[in-house]
Amino acid sequence: MVPHEGDPAPDFLLEGVPEGRYRLADQRGKVVVLAFYPGDFTPVCLRQLRHYEEQREKLVATGATLWAVSTDKLEKHERMAKSYALSFPLLADPEGKVADSYGVRSLLGTARRSVFLIDPQGIVRYRHEDPLSLSYRSVDDILRALDESGLVKTTA
Repeated sequence: MVPHEGDPAPDFLLEGVPEGRYRLADQRGKVVVLAFYPGDFTPVCLRQLRHYEEQREKLVATGATLWAVSTDKLEKHERMAKSYALSFPLLADPEGKVADSYGVRSLLGTARRSVFLIDPQGIVRYRHEDPLSLSYRSVDDILRALDESGLVKTTA
């Protein structure tokens, strides 16, 4: 079942960079911004991830946790994070199981660009998908969605 607003967020355990294992259930009590993207080193994804890094402090100020997920392998994430000094976690979903569970796996097997906001109880409070993956939600868009979802009060 694909989660919609008000549904429990599917739990997962993925390897990621910075090196470690990332389990969604371990984030209970926190707001999680889950950003799916098609692939490392692609033009739009590169702009998206660099934008998130440049604006990361705005998200950190809300107390929300940002995780970015693609179907790339861990080694590619390591190169991407190192090449562009990305400090937030890049999670590897090479088999696409997590993208499937969130209903955002494309026909090509990659993740479609999308953002989920998950509340401290593990419930999806916001879902946005960019059907063609040619644009992305900016940090300001995410802050607005956090505020409108009642997850945090932003000052922006």
